[in-house]
Amino acid sequence: MIAMATSGICAIVIGFTFAAAPALTLLVAGVWGITVIADSAQFSTAVTEVSPPAYVGTALTTQTCAGFALIMLSIWMIPLAVRLLGWRWAFATLAIGPFLGVLAMGRLRLLPEAARMASGRR
Repeated sequence: MIAMATSGICAIVIGFTFAAAPALTLLVAGVWGITVIADSAQFSTAVTEVSPPAYVGTALTTQTCAGFALIMLSIWMIPLAVRLLGWRWAFATLAIGPFLGVLAMGRLRLLPEAARMASGRR
């Protein structure tokens, strides 16, 4: 959840770094890249730990396909967001996904099935 929240914050902040020092933009982009990778692995792990064993493959396939579809949609929509909102706010629209992910993972942690995740550490 921390990785997703950090990813969302980076999405909001990066548009405002474009007029600043390039090193700042690079720093935010680096943190963003690391946190995006971290949350993807966590979702895949959660799917394998919570899904019934007979459906793990199907669940992982569905999760991976949905993830790629969301990425493609996000990339496709950025030019539209730039035209409507400008560069400063266009990338902020990418924060919607991570913040919804934080809410979803928070809800998942409340379910009894979450005890199977991370060796029972919630």
